[in-house]
Amino acid sequence: MVSTDPIADMLSRIRNAISVNKVEVNLPHSKTKQQVAEVLAGNGFINSAVADRKGGYPSLKLVIRDENSPARITEIERLSRPGRRLYVGAKDIPVVKRGRGLVVISTNQGIMTGDQAKTKKLGGELICKVY
Repeated sequence: MVSTDPIADMLSRIRNAISVNKVEVNLPHSKTKQQVAEVLAGNGFINSAVADRKGGYPSLKLVIRDENSPARITEIERLSRPGRRLYVGAKDIPVVKRGRGLVVISTNQGIMTGDQAKTKKLGGELICKVY
């Protein structure tokens, strides 16, 4: 079955893996999913994101947490959806949990955090928020 919103599917898989205390999750690979995962890994919400070719199909392996430690993601939510896209200017990028969380935004210069987009004075589509 093909998902109409692959980013929402990725976030749901992460949420489900955290709820059952899994260490890692495998999902189908796409360039956008890999960029979002790299932003999460770069900000310390997940350990790593590795693309590999398992069984002939490209997949993305996300290591959510270490073996004996809790997950660092409390909440992860999709903001922009296929039926309702959310676009913001650089001045209107939301702050999550008074700066303790982050917003992932897709700009014309790539996928980045809301703070990076504000610094570069770029707006774009809100992808998700993580706390």
